[in-house]
Amino acid sequence: MLTGKQKSYLRGLANTRNALFQVGKDGLSYNLYKTIEDSLEAHELVKVSVLKTCTEDFKELAFDLAMNTHSEVVQTIGRTVVLYRKSKEQKIQLP
Repeated sequence: MLTGKQKSYLRGLANTRNALFQVGKDGLSYNLYKTIEDSLEAHELVKVSVLKTCTEDFKELAFDLAMNTHSEVVQTIGRTVVLYRKSKEQKIQLP
């Protein structure tokens, strides 16, 4: 579980990053979860953009992404979700 200070630090890091994934009209799928999990292991911090064509509720989608990728939602802003999961090599040093 991340503290407020850690989430604030991660939001600052995510600010300069581009979204690596987009969720569109097809919504969430097993392949998307797997790809995001692999990316979390490689980068620890991942941004996911949700397109307007996606019919799922945004808050539910963010929750489902976090649950199925075993990560935490750092931030939801606009239609973007920022996820964090510590990798085995711990690339980001949290305060």
